[in-house]
This record gives sequence, structure tokens and C-alpha cells, in this order.
Amino acid sequence: MAGNFFAFTSRIKYINRWALMRNTETENLSQHSQEVASVAYALALIGNKRLSKKYNAERAAVLGLYHDVPEIITGDMPTPVKYYNEDMRNTFKTIEDNAARKLLGMLPDDLKEEYTSLFIRQNEDSELWKLVKAADKISAYIKCIEERKAGNTEFLEAESSTKKLIKSLGCPEADIFTEEFIPPFELSLDKLK
Repeated sequence: MAGNFFAFTSRIKYINRWALMRNTETENLSQHSQEVASVAYALALIGNKRLSKKYNAERAAVLGLYHDVPEIITGDMPTPVKYYNEDMRNTFKTIEDNAARKLLGMLPDDLKEEYTSLFIRQNEDSELWKLVKAADKISAYIKCIEERKAGNTEFLEAESSTKKLIKSLGCPEADIFTEEFIPPFELSLDKLK
């Protein structure tokens, strides 16, 4: 029903990430989305200020904020399951697209067009979506670092593979961010002051 969108999407805070892994600190999709939005914004600014790009940083942040909203319907599928093989990836993509359309159906007609571009990737945003993907991986990497620092060895392999994945993206903005802004995540609060 039109009008249910915000009440429904506010439930993003009830979807936990990393379902197959033992966590010292639970992370929900709302927390993750905020971090992805923040990092995507920073990546766009890095691109603009240091690499002479012309990204819309605010748009990158909004895409990051909404990038996982369809998972309110689908849940957060663990990476080993979601990416098990090409058939699984394609099936899950179809499921996510259907979830996005269901959510869009909860909006009044005059707002649907603006939200459609947040859920259904548009060509004009393709460069920003690359930044959002990098931000999503950086957020996962930060989670792995935090879990390792808390003594949880469950995330060691994920940390290593996520670090390699970020490098393989070929995203210079992400390379700059990880080189400059990730090392302080190793510090204690007293050393951050």
C-alpha cells in the first residue's frame, strides 16, 4: 500500500549482518548503511579533490545509504551463499530486484521515480555505484578489523580476503582511503585523541 514505505524500511535496524559468523558486536543493516554512506561520500570527495573527478558526493552518500534497503525483505544473505556460483548470484539478483519493486510499490506515485534510481541501478550513476561497492567492501573490512581487535579470530580470513578484494576493484579512491584512513582503526581510543 502506498504510504507504508517509511514504516517498512525503518525495520532495516532489525536485519543483522554476518549471520553465519560469531560476532563480538552485532552489526545491523542500519549501522552498516550509515557507514557505507559516509565512506562513499569520502570516496567521492577524494576523487574530486585528488583525482580531478566530478562526482556528485551527496548522491554517492544517498546511494550508499539505500544500497541494502531491499534486504529488509530478502534478509542479509551471507557472502558464501550469495556468491556460491553464478546461478546463485543471478537468482539472488532477481530476488533483490523483486524486493526493490515491492518497496517502490509502497510509495506514492509522485515519489516513486526518485526512489527507483536508488534501488534499480541507472547508467548515469554507474561511476557512483562503483564507489558504493568499494565503500561497502571498506565497511566490511572495518568490521573485520574491529572483530580481530576484540580477539575474535572468526573474521581473520574474511579480513584477508576483503582487503584483497578492495585492492582488486581498481578503485584509486578506495586505495587512497584504505592507505590513509584504515590504519587508525588499529588504534585504541586514547591513541586516537
